[in-house]
Amino acid sequence: MFRALTANLVLHERIETTEAKAKELRRCAERVITRARRLGAIAYTPADKLKPAEQARRLAAKRQVGKFLQRFGAKSVDGEATEVDLIEKVFVDLAQRYRGRAGGYTRIIKLGSRRGDNAPMTRVEFVEGEEIAAVAPKKDAASKGKGKGSAKETPAKASAKAEASPKEADAAKPKKRAPKKTEEKST
Repeated sequence: MFRALTANLVLHERIETTEAKAKELRRCAERVITRARRLGAIAYTPADKLKPAEQARRLAAKRQVGKFLQRFGAKSVDGEATEVDLIEKVFVDLAQRYRGRAGGYTRIIKLGSRRGDNAPMTRVEFVEGEEIAAVAPKKDAASKGKGKGSAKETPAKASAKAEASPKEADAAKPKKRAPKKTEEKST
């Protein structure tokens, strides 16, 4: 069942299913894409431009994905049925689309309850365009060298603190709390 759901997700890039199936489908689909994405540029480079060792790595990865995912899927476009190579789509399209992303290739959107049995329905779809760029921001020269524990202040912050009035500075300081009083029991 999850092989068929994964194949349909790769083929159509968006499907509607129940919430429980969607959560398990996410796990299956992301493993397939991660297998292709880990090859790097080898996954989507034309075969004639690869070295024999790289071709062997890609073939091995395709065979592993092929053990789980069916090879072809039929998609209806303008009334005509077209056959799509799903494994090739995973390696060429999806691996290239998500090359800079460490995970989280799918999203689950809740749609409400199904009419017949009140099952919670969701839409599972691949993450697109701007969201991919937002996850992997480019580092600039100004942020270089600043780590998690860096206590350096920017010139703008320092001048803002200097311009603050004494009342604002006192208000910004954390206030000390009085210690809690404990009751002593007499025995």
